[in-house]
Amino acid sequence: MADEPLVLGIETSCDETGVGVVRGHTLLADAVASSVDDHARYGGVVPEIASRAHLEAMVPTIERALREAGVAATDLDGIAVTAGPGLAGALLVGVSAAKAYAYALGKPLYGVNHLASHICVDQLEHGALPEPTMALLVSGGHSSLLLAPDITTDVRPLGSTIDDAAGEAFDKVARVLGLGFPGGPVVDRRAREGDRDAIAFPRGLTGPRDAPYDFSFSGLKTAVARWIEARRRAGEEVPVDDVAASFQEAVADVLTRKAVRACRDEGVDHLMIGGGVAANSRLRALAADRCAAAGITLRVPRPKLCTDNGAMVAALGAEMVARGRPASGWDLPADSSLPVTEPHIPGAAPEHGEGEGHGDAHGPGHGHHHDHVHELSRKNLYDA
Repeated sequence: MADEPLVLGIETSCDETGVGVVRGHTLLADAVASSVDDHARYGGVVPEIASRAHLEAMVPTIERALREAGVAATDLDGIAVTAGPGLAGALLVGVSAAKAYAYALGKPLYGVNHLASHICVDQLEHGALPEPTMALLVSGGHSSLLLAPDITTDVRPLGSTIDDAAGEAFDKVARVLGLGFPGGPVVDRRAREGDRDAIAFPRGLTGPRDAPYDFSFSGLKTAVARWIEARRRAGEEVPVDDVAASFQEAVADVLTRKAVRACRDEGVDHLMIGGGVAANSRLRALAADRCAAAGITLRVPRPKLCTDNGAMVAALGAEMVARGRPASGWDLPADSSLPVTEPHIPGAAPEHGEGEGHGDAHGPGHGHHHDHVHELSRKNLYDA
């Protein structure tokens, strides 16, 4: 274990400041500072509030993660950060912090993909990913089916949402039912007391001529809202638990049906489910039943690792280090629309005479003429 890469990961794509420390496939620390309560009164995430919260939480959360892991910053073999996709301002805070720490510590920097990180986090729970891995990622911003022959270099999109993501639909239905924000956990709780067969809500994009791996939840959300409005107009009580259960069943049914079909079509015998909605109890149960019937091994991380966290970023960063993938350059951007086909953003090779002998310590493209500028600050910060 001591020979495995020790990596710190920073995640700030949305409203949670996540910092994780991973050694190889072993999770040492997972510190999270959430600003969800600051957004609740608005019924959704406010980007500017999220960015400011990240600024305030960044240094304390990094320090907490290092303490929990029982390691010093100087022990790290690299620093990984979510470079995208996500909210532009929130990403920028994380990328800027990662650059500052990596530069001051003289460690390589790895800008990684948020979605690929959600897949890689399963290594912390169930060991090395099979190759290829079929992944169903479901969250507030994404509903995607991905095939990953190599999580560090080759992630292929098979299907995605054409409108509302699954998590977004949960939030909107919860709002219509008056259950508050975020919607996923509270709908799941209320659904446990309801009848999932009480209301026949539609299953989007499941017809014979529809795209087999794409998702659509906008029509489902609208159908739920109209059903509730009709009951209220008629002066009838809305059975909240039954609505929650029937809506949740429609979402889980479509997600698992398409994921199992993709596994069969691609000849893959493992399915990994990640993202915040993967914490949903009905999705996990239905996926387990359908995968067992199809002879597919299901891998789902524990709920805390399904939501956004720094551990998933550190896990992918550790895999980058272990496989010798190139570090990112100091011009690493925060890319709000970074495609999943780019698991990480490598830097350009250093020009002749620049960065020579410093590739591992400072990342590609870092020249000698910058080194003296921060030598004193490195000493003051990290020699103690």
